[in-house]
Amino acid sequence: MNTAATEPGIQHLGVHDCWKYLRSASLCRVAFVDGEAVENFPVNYVPTNGTLLIRTGDNTKLASLAGRKSVAVEADGMNQYGTIAWSVIIKGHAAVVSDAEEVQDAMDAGLSPWQPGQKNVLLRITPEDISGRRFVIAAPTHWWPPREPTAD
Repeated sequence: MNTAATEPGIQHLGVHDCWKYLRSASLCRVAFVDGEAVENFPVNYVPTNGTLLIRTGDNTKLASLAGRKSVAVEADGMNQYGTIAWSVIIKGHAAVVSDAEEVQDAMDAGLSPWQPGQKNVLLRITPEDISGRRFVIAAPTHWWPPREPTAD
C-alpha cells in the first residue's frame, strides 16, 4: 500500500532515490552562466555510472560547456496518477567526452538526440551535489484562499 499520498509536506530524497527518479525520466533542463547571461536549455539525457550524458551540436551554446564548466540540472516528474510530484537538482560540472570507450558507453545506454541534425558533442555532467524532493500535489481548491462573499 502506498501511503505517500496521505502524508503531508515535502519529503527530502536521499541520493539513491534521486537516481531512481532520474532513471525514470529522460528530459531535464541544464542551466549555466555564459558571460553575464544565465542560459537554460531543455535536453534529453541518460544517467550512467553516477553521471548524466547529453548530446548536442558542435556550434551550440551547450557545446561551450567544454572545460568542466559549472552547471545546474533539474529534472521533474510525477506519478502515473498525477498525485505525487518529484524534483531532482544536480549541481556539478560538464565536460566533453571524447574517449572511445565512454562514447560507446553513451551509445549502449541508449542516448539518442530528439532533434534532427548533427549532434556530435557528447557531454558528461558529473554531480558535486544532488538533492531532491517529493510531495503530494495539492488539490486546486487549496491553491487560493477562500473568497469573501460579495454583497449583491
